Amino acid sequence: MVAITGPDRGGWPAWFFTALAVRRAGGRPLRIRPSRPCHHCRFDALIIGGGADVDPALYDEPESLHAADIQAAERRWTQRLIGYAFYPLLWLLRRMFQSHGGILDPERDRLEKALINRALDEHRPMLGICRGMQLINVVLGGTLNRNLDAFYVETPKSRSLLPVKKVALESGSLLEQVFDREELWVNALHNQAVNGLGRKLRVAACEPAGVIQAIESTADWCIGVQWHPEYLPQKNVQQRLFRALVEAARQTPDRPDQTRAG
Repeated sequence: MVAITGPDRGGWPAWFFTALAVRRAGGRPLRIRPSRPCHHCRFDALIIGGGADVDPALYDEPESLHAADIQAAERRWTQRLIGYAFYPLLWLLRRMFQSHGGILDPERDRLEKALINRALDEHRPMLGICRGMQLINVVLGGTLNRNLDAFYVETPKSRSLLPVKKVALESGSLLEQVFDREELWVNALHNQAVNGLGRKLRVAACEPAGVIQAIESTADWCIGVQWHPEYLPQKNVQQRLFRALVEAARQTPDRPDQTRAG
């Protein structure tokens, strides 16, 4: 049984293709979302799906504005005086707007955080896709890059469902073993990316621009990828990731204290 998370609205395509990939790999998909959290459902593996950005409040420190920043931006003392009062207010208004805007899903954040912690506690294999990779990193104490523009000054930023971006897999990584190759062509739909790594995590793949494209645990079977392998059903190599997840679930001993659902 492979639990697959997603949003209440707008997540049907991701659910369909991820469930299809799980079935092709020999697993049984179980859909979990905020309106149907299935708190007591048993699962053997967990997929944290893609979607809305992770709420910055979960990992970011408040962006305090230093006096030197204002002084450098505003040359005249009258402008600086206005800046001291206006810039912090502007930052607060932006955070309030962002926290309640349509791109964030705090209920989903809370649900998936609980599921990630449960999977870690029970040593269940876990796969994070795009947002899912980012949230796993955040739950383990890591941070994210909220703006990737600086990475694409010299190289164009790709955004496509097709595999248009080449990533290099880290030598000796679990991901390299799964795909059995050093390089991989992937798609790109992300706005954010992993910055500081969380506890017991390491980089598993990067793109030439320097953006981290995959992470993995140094303790349990836990992989996060920045791309969307579920949207590449025509690529057999991408199916290896789901087969590896299902196989890892088969090899994970069942816990005697778990209650089976159904």
